[in-house]
Parts: sequence; structure tokens; C-alpha cells
Amino acid sequence: MSRAVTRVLARSHGIPDDPPPGTVTLRAREVSVDRGAGRRVLDHVDLEVVAGRILALVGPNGAGKSTLLAALAGELELATGTVELDGHELAYWAVVDMARRRAVLPQTHNVGFPFTAREVVTMGRAPWARTPRQDQDLAAVAAAMAATDVTHLAERTFPALSGGERARVALARVLAQHTTTLLLDEPTAALDLGHQEAVLQLARARAAAGAAVVVVLHDLGIAAAYADSVAVLQDGRLAAAGPPREVLTTDLLTRVYQHPVEVIDHPVTGAQLVLPLRR
Repeated sequence: MSRAVTRVLARSHGIPDDPPPGTVTLRAREVSVDRGAGRRVLDHVDLEVVAGRILALVGPNGAGKSTLLAALAGELELATGTVELDGHELAYWAVVDMARRRAVLPQTHNVGFPFTAREVVTMGRAPWARTPRQDQDLAAVAAAMAATDVTHLAERTFPALSGGERARVALARVLAQHTTTLLLDEPTAALDLGHQEAVLQLARARAAAGAAVVVVLHDLGIAAAYADSVAVLQDGRLAAAGPPREVLTTDLLTRVYQHPVEVIDHPVTGAQLVLPLRR
């Protein structure tokens, strides 16, 4: 029986408690993923996602960042290894249990029908239907839309929104779902500078409130500024993982990205800056 079917048939485990800070909410052990004719795109990755912290997944195009995020979310069949959510392998959880524990923001934001922005955000509350938390639906939706600056878009249809507006509405749906683990795939793509910073500040606020956050990023400066830990992927393998100042080094990034990189501290703020060297 497939893992997906097992999850559908599994018994629901009720409303989860918030994990204490420092608790491992997601754990990947020796995770590999194959695509196509046995082509390995993720190769024996070990990773832990911790409550109260932001983990950034970085690396060049095709390194396996989105694949790893999808594997953590339980959306891919694994070639090797296991993923555990809240101490149990993913097959242990029913679909609704998964949705109450982790929320996923994909790279693309497509809706097949002309739902309004408010209706799309409200979809994030579906896991809490017929539970005591259903009473929080209206407040959760309003707070998420305000936090992502989309309240004024509430009655506009999702397909009519710009790419950046759709991205922010999709993020509001994830925030309204109000899970203790958030998996965000390139949440700053298509956003202007101000909204990029706002999104990462929201991620930081959720982590400070106890959530575990995994975010795929291309901007290494943003990763250095906001992440508690960084996992650098290269050719489907984990090249390095740890605090940004230990991992985001000139030598490592130059090798992984195959382009000369300089890592310096800002002369005024002391913030870690990652700069490509331009000839």
C-alpha cells in the first residue's frame, strides 16, 4: 500500500499541541529522490527542522532545494530514507493531520476557478473545520491578509492579480492555516524589495512565536540576514549546513556556485554581505 493511501486511511490524531522551542518538528534521514529514468535529484540528505528557528535552503539552480522541500512536505515518493513529522514517519499521519501540522507554500500559485483573494486565503482554514479552532477562522483570515498587505485585494479574483499579488495572497493562505511548521518555496520571488523584507520579517515573527520555518531562497544576503541556519545544496547533496557565518563563506560559495564570491561584513551595521565578484 502506498504512503499516500496509508495517510488517507490513517486515524486522525486530533489537534496538535505547540512544540517547545528547540523541538525537532521535521527530520529527514538519508532522503533520496529520483526523477524520470532513475535520475537522482536528491541524494542521501540528512536534515533537521527545529521549532523557533528559520532554516534557509540555498544553492544554484537544479541543486535540489525545491525537491527537498517537497520531500519534507510529503509530496514526493522517496527512493531512500524517511521523513518524520512530529516524531512519526509521514505515513503515520492522515492527510488532515499533516495539514494541521505543516503548511506549504509552492513556487507557483495557480487556482483553477475565479475565487476571490479572501476565498483563497480562507482555504487555509480547511484543516480546522469541525474543530474548536474553527471559531478563529474569520480572525485568522483577516490577520493573515493584513500581515501580507492584501486586505485591499479581498474581493478581486485571484487570476486577475499580478504575480506579486498572487504570491502574497498565497502566503496569507499559509499563514491563516496557522501550523507549527511552515515550508516556503521561494516566497520572495516576484516581490519588490519592500515586500521581500516584509515576508522575511513575517517568517521571523512566526519563528519567534515558536514555529519551525523552512524557506527556499536564492538571495544569499537575505539568507544571511534572517536565517538561524543555512543548508547549502549542490547537485542534490548537502554541501554544508549550520549557522550562516559558518556556512556562507567565500571558499564554499565560490565552489558551489562556480562563480567568484566575496563575503564581507557591512562597515556600519556589521551584517554579513554576500557579493558576486564582477570583472
